[in-house]
Amino acid sequence: MRARLLGGIFALLIPAFSQQTYVSRYDVSAGYTFLDSPHIGLFENGFYAQAGVRPRTWYSLGFDYTNTRGDTTLTPDLLPTRLQQELGAFLAQLAAAGLLPPGFTIAVPTHSLTQTFAAGPQLAYRHFRRLTIFARPSLGAVRETATPKPRDPITTLVVQVLAPAGKKTDWTGFYGFGGGADVIVSKRLSLRVQSDLVYDHLFNDILRDGRWTVRFSVGPAFNLGPNIVR
Repeated sequence: MRARLLGGIFALLIPAFSQQTYVSRYDVSAGYTFLDSPHIGLFENGFYAQAGVRPRTWYSLGFDYTNTRGDTTLTPDLLPTRLQQELGAFLAQLAAAGLLPPGFTIAVPTHSLTQTFAAGPQLAYRHFRRLTIFARPSLGAVRETATPKPRDPITTLVVQVLAPAGKKTDWTGFYGFGGGADVIVSKRLSLRVQSDLVYDHLFNDILRDGRWTVRFSVGPAFNLGPNIVR
């Protein structure tokens, strides 16, 4: 009886762990994404879109785009040393003139709009019938627009010096690595779950440090085109 039970379980598992017999030439995916940059306390929600072509079953080439928005609060400790010193001297002058409220500190609520653009290769492991595991380098560019929202006259004056236009926009490159998995629903549809860890140094004129950012994405992936399994 026990042997028959084990044999039945084994028979059910064989298809789940067998190699995939259908791999499409193209895929597109879109869904929910978030970016988390803990160094500056910024968490952003948004959407992603991807498209790829598979020259072989084990690798693909693709493009990735994300669009996210979120809020954070910027404080003087994030500034380069020179700006910290200049800000300290300015606040000292206000205090000496009796214009600085007791216990006043600079804290700037800021809204962020971030877009990322990435392209490159992705390696896939397809030895499970219902699951594809993949890994990739993360290389691309990031564009962020930061809009400060000061709440008092002193902070407003500081913001006018650092961002005369009322907001700042910056472009820079990023690098890192990522990966994830496709849970295969049918030959044309999968559920994609993925994450990346990337590094950049946006706004290096007013932010002292670069930052590591985690991106998590989940959404449907649509497999298009002919079968490339040989």
